[in-house]
Amino acid sequence: MIHNELDILTELVPLGAGLRVIELGCGNARLLTELLQRCPSCEALALEVDAMQHAKNLARQPEDLQPRLRFLQESATSIPAADASFDLALMLKSLHHIPQPGMQAALAQTWRVLKPGGWLYVSEPVYDGALNNIVKLYNEEGPVRAAAQAALDQALLTGAWLQTAERRFDMPAHFPNWESFEQRMLYPSFADHRITDDLRHRVKAAFEPYCSAEGASFTRPMHVRLLQKPQA
Repeated sequence: MIHNELDILTELVPLGAGLRVIELGCGNARLLTELLQRCPSCEALALEVDAMQHAKNLARQPEDLQPRLRFLQESATSIPAADASFDLALMLKSLHHIPQPGMQAALAQTWRVLKPGGWLYVSEPVYDGALNNIVKLYNEEGPVRAAAQAALDQALLTGAWLQTAERRFDMPAHFPNWESFEQRMLYPSFADHRITDDLRHRVKAAFEPYCSAEGASFTRPMHVRLLQKPQA
């Protein structure tokens, strides 16, 4: 069980001094923030297309990281950065959220902004497990998760990328109670799952057998693929 995915990242990618990092679909940028705290000479750009999440990121940005961490409300399909300007790109559970017609564009944009020899770390949830079985009652992600893997396969076939590593591991997911699951999973700011009263009750009925006085704990299987832009 991996409790902090940064441990996987640091195992696979040499995080040296002066590293320039971009995260695409950063969400709350938790891992990126910790990476910068571990690497005091690194700099990062975090892109998030969701306006509400972007506003939250700006409001709670740690003061000590402000010179080194910039947040922008932008899409991975149109990255506002110069060619060959980053050493590492992160897609953490974000590739499958890009509309399928834009996945290849996002990967091409990522290739463009990476330096030769730069890394693309893609982490995607596996379509399996008890938590997944609950979520798919209202958010069927099987097709988009498969499309994300297919997009990576297609990108590799072009010869523009090399895949240098692959990891599968489990991460814990804990919810203190039903209310926390409901707020976090049914009503995210970046998506409207069209939750009706009937659907909410069905999801709650599926969740409750896993919940005790300590909350509900799940195992979320993950799949990491590390790609590299070849040296010129």
